[in-house]
Amino acid sequence: MDAVSRRPICFYYGDGRLDDLTGYLRVVLQPDFYPPAELRYLADQGVQTLGYLSLSEDTGPPAPWQRQERNPDWGGAFVQVGHPLWVAHVVAAAKAAIARGFAGLFLDTLNVELTYPEDLPHLLTLVGAVREEAQPAYLLANRGFGLLPRLAELVDGIVFESFTARWTEEGYAPWPADALEFNAQIAEQLLHLELDLYSLDYADSPGLTDFAARRARQFGLQSFVSDRALSRT
Repeated sequence: MDAVSRRPICFYYGDGRLDDLTGYLRVVLQPDFYPPAELRYLADQGVQTLGYLSLSEDTGPPAPWQRQERNPDWGGAFVQVGHPLWVAHVVAAAKAAIARGFAGLFLDTLNVELTYPEDLPHLLTLVGAVREEAQPAYLLANRGFGLLPRLAELVDGIVFESFTARWTEEGYAPWPADALEFNAQIAEQLLHLELDLYSLDYADSPGLTDFAARRARQFGLQSFVSDRALSRT
């Protein structure tokens, strides 16, 4: 498939579906789900693969860098981002993903300004360490607006997760009008950065999916819409 006919990006947290993934220019995947041979296959098809990497939350066993508090939505432990052992852990995971065959990395859980704002300088240092130590070809940040403008010097693209639609306990829904306006203001600021810009929205109906895609285009974002588990390709 030629590059012109491919969609910009896919976020897929399942395994397999290699043929479906070749329909995208760039795909975000869980590192442990794809062996090197499958990553080589996707690369040979012209697909840039990005491995998922969490920078401020840990879903692993108890460790010295973990805080007592946990993310209420996903259950992962918040971490002390500047803890030397956490820094070493993240950098090692990043290097392992690149060695496995990923072209780049997707940096998640960057919104520490909402939880532990004192960790913002440590988080920027960690992003820089990942860039320098793992030497990924491409770094894609999920939100991380509290780290701008410095973050823009370290990454190649930014994803605006839940730009238009999100998942709630009652199901999938658009943001209320005031939140949509606030997000629009952020998007307009992102347009001044020399970065690839994407939106990642969550929807379960054609109407909400179309609304999210149309609104993303309106604000210069390349859109991907999926379910909460990111199980669609």
